[in-house]
Amino acid sequence: MRPKRRTPTADLIEVQAPVERAVLVGAPLDEEPEALVDEHLEELERLADTAGAEVAGVLIQRLDSPHPALYIGKGKAEQLRLLADRTDASLVIFDEDLSPAQGAALEKAIGRRVMDRTELILDIFALRARTAEASMQVELAQLQYMRPRLKRMWNHLSRIQGGIGMRGPGETQLETDRRLMDRRISWLRQELEHIARSRDTRRRRRRSEFRVALVGYTNAGKSSILKALSGADLFVEDRLFATLDSATRAVDLGAGYRALLTDTVGFIRKLPHHLVASFRATLEEARESDLLVHVVDAAAPGWDHQVEAVRQVLADLGIPDTGTLMVFNKTDQLTHAEEESLHARVSAEWRDNVFTSVVEPGGLDSLRQELLRRLRRLRPTVEVEIPVTDGRTLAEAYRVAEVLDRSDRDMKVVIRALVPAPVLGRWKARPGVRVQTVDAGPPD
Repeated sequence: MRPKRRTPTADLIEVQAPVERAVLVGAPLDEEPEALVDEHLEELERLADTAGAEVAGVLIQRLDSPHPALYIGKGKAEQLRLLADRTDASLVIFDEDLSPAQGAALEKAIGRRVMDRTELILDIFALRARTAEASMQVELAQLQYMRPRLKRMWNHLSRIQGGIGMRGPGETQLETDRRLMDRRISWLRQELEHIARSRDTRRRRRRSEFRVALVGYTNAGKSSILKALSGADLFVEDRLFATLDSATRAVDLGAGYRALLTDTVGFIRKLPHHLVASFRATLEEARESDLLVHVVDAAAPGWDHQVEAVRQVLADLGIPDTGTLMVFNKTDQLTHAEEESLHARVSAEWRDNVFTSVVEPGGLDSLRQELLRRLRRLRPTVEVEIPVTDGRTLAEAYRVAEVLDRSDRDMKVVIRALVPAPVLGRWKARPGVRVQTVDAGPPD
C-alpha cells in the first residue's frame, strides 16, 4: 500500500499593503500667524496618517501669492524634489488646493505623484464610507474632482503624433472616459435624489419627536456622545473622519421624555465643496432639526478656528446657527486652571453652552438636562377636551405628551398637558376634540 503523503505545513505570513512615504508641503500666505501654520500642518499630518501614509518630510514656503504654474516657486520645487529623493518618498501632499495645470506641472518638476488637500480628504472619505449612500456620495465627489484632471491622469500613455487620422490612443480614451464619467455622475445624482426623498419621508414621520442634530469638527466626539447617551453600539475611533454615515438614535432624557439625536458627518477646514454638495442630503438632518448641537473639542489648541470652520460650512449649506447649543467636550483632558479659563471665555461669548466629558461619571448630565429643558420649552401647555369614546387620542396623549392633570366631566376627558406642536395640528382636525392653549408657559 502506498503511504499517505504528508502535506507540509507552512508558516502563515500576514500580507499588508505597503505604507506610502509622503512629503507634506505647506504654502501659507505671509500674513498667516506662525501658530496657525503649525496647527494646519499638524492636521495635514493626521490626515495623511488616516489615509495610511507615513510622513517622510515637511517643506514650508511662505508666499505673497501662489505661483501660477507651480503654486510654489521654481527653486522651492527643486528643493522639494531633492527632499523627496533623500527621504525616498513616492508621494507629495500639498495643504492647499491645486489647479489641474499646477498639479501636472509639479508632477513633471518633482518626478513624484502630487496630491492636494481636497484629493487627500476625498481618498479618506472613500476609505471610510461604509453604507451604500455614503459610498455613492463620495464617488460623486471624486468624479467631479477628477473630471477636469483626466488629461493629467492619462500622462502615462504615450501620444502618437501625426496628422489627420493619426490621433493617439490617449486622446481617444480620454474622450471615452469623459463620456463614461458624465454618465456615471448623472446616475449617481439620480440615485442620491431618490435616497433623499426616502430620507425626507422618514423625517416627516418623526416630526412629532424632538429632533437634535450633532454637528462639529471631525474628531470632536459627536459619535462618542451619541453612543454614551443612547447606549447604542456605534463605531468610535480617535481618528479624523472615523465615521461618515449619519446615525439617528433615541435618547431617554428622563421625566418620560425622549429625543432623537442624529450624528452628522464631521467638518474640517477647507472641506472640499464637491464633498459638501454630495453630502447635502445627509446634512439636511441638521436643517430640519429642532435643535442644533455644536460639539467642540475643548482640548484642541485651535478650537476657536475649528468653530469658525464649522460655522462656514453651515453657512454654505444655508443652515443658520442661531439658537445653537454649544457643547464643549473632552473637558477631562483639561487642567483645573484651563477649564476655569475656558468657562470664563465661553460664558462671555455664548449664552447657551454646556461642558461635557464622555469618560467622567456624570459627564453628560448637564447636556441631558439642557436637552430636556429645550424640549419642554418647545411644547405649549394646552387644555384638551377628548370624548370618552375617542380612545385613540387619549392613548396618544399619554404616549407623546406630558399630562399634567386630568379630570372627567360630561362624557369628556379634560387634560392639561405639554404637547408637541405637530400633534396639536392633528388633534384640532379630529371631530369632538377641543384644544385651548393655556396662557402660563411650561414649567422649567
